[in-house]
Amino acid sequence: MGGFLLAQSDRVLRTSGVRERFADVDAAAAAVRSGRIPLLVGAIAFDPSRPAALHAPESWDFDSAALPVGDLPEVRLVGQTPSPAEHVARVTRLVKLLGEGELRKVVAARSVQLAADAPIDPELLVAELVRRHPSSNGYAVELTGAGEQHDGAHLVGSSPELLVSKRGSTLTMRPLAGTAPRRPDPAADRDEADQLLASAKNREEHSYVIEWIRDQLSPVCSELTVPDGPALISTPEVWHLATSISAVLRDPATTALDVAVLLHPTPALCGTPTELAMKTITDIEGDRGFYGGAVGWCDERGDGDWIVAIRCAEVAADGRTATAYAGGGIVVASDPDAELDETTTKLRTLLGALNVTI
Repeated sequence: MGGFLLAQSDRVLRTSGVRERFADVDAAAAAVRSGRIPLLVGAIAFDPSRPAALHAPESWDFDSAALPVGDLPEVRLVGQTPSPAEHVARVTRLVKLLGEGELRKVVAARSVQLAADAPIDPELLVAELVRRHPSSNGYAVELTGAGEQHDGAHLVGSSPELLVSKRGSTLTMRPLAGTAPRRPDPAADRDEADQLLASAKNREEHSYVIEWIRDQLSPVCSELTVPDGPALISTPEVWHLATSISAVLRDPATTALDVAVLLHPTPALCGTPTELAMKTITDIEGDRGFYGGAVGWCDERGDGDWIVAIRCAEVAADGRTATAYAGGGIVVASDPDAELDETTTKLRTLLGALNVTI
């Protein structure tokens, strides 16, 4: 495919063709605000200083036909970066660092490398992800224009996390932070959920995200409604702590993209304080690319939806290789072995759609 696909519970947005590409988010935002382009779609990198993969499409359909049906190729796990043992060692070092300085939370991620016997079709992969995770947001975004290493590649995933949705002056958000695995036995599964909701470590991790959103939105919103505490949501693989937030913009001309830029990257995918967490991640992991970034759209009215780019993989231009990502928030109370298990569980969202075990 090419272009952009976002499959949500109430609609499927599919675009085709490219009128104009934007590697610079500010230039894209200016083009939207000016009314020069009627629709902007694409992805923002995890590190906002890196090139984006945004474009104005030639045509689009917000009520697209059903997703395609077809078989995905055989896929094999061929590598892990870092190795599981090294990820545990990294988290151990980060926990020590958190206990010594001003860093309060940092997200540690790892990736796995995949090889396919035939090209992976991004739309077929999205279709399988949506079949398995109907309440999440399935997406496939062509990354051409964000640098030679991404040309022709696609970011494909199924994210349960809404960064921001804007309609008129109203914003809605549902940040996630705090995770526990699902269990096959219903009683054990319920116990896992209850323990997550009561967990001081996970509630601390979640609170950093809520504080960040409140601080970022207060100057631009006249109303901000935040529940007193998080609730539980689930995917087939994990439980999450989630908080549904709503707000009213002071200036309705502020676009969905403007708000996405204001909120990205949240402590849910980066850490806190943001700049120190970003530097720590870059020093340890290097460039994450588009994992942990944002995927979405914004129209000429400023309305739009932006989804946090998690539970995803970057599929190479030839479709025969892919890299899948997962991470977890580290605080001083984190257990390194449990953090490794969390990333493994999260990876199963993408790997399960490809019938790959880990």
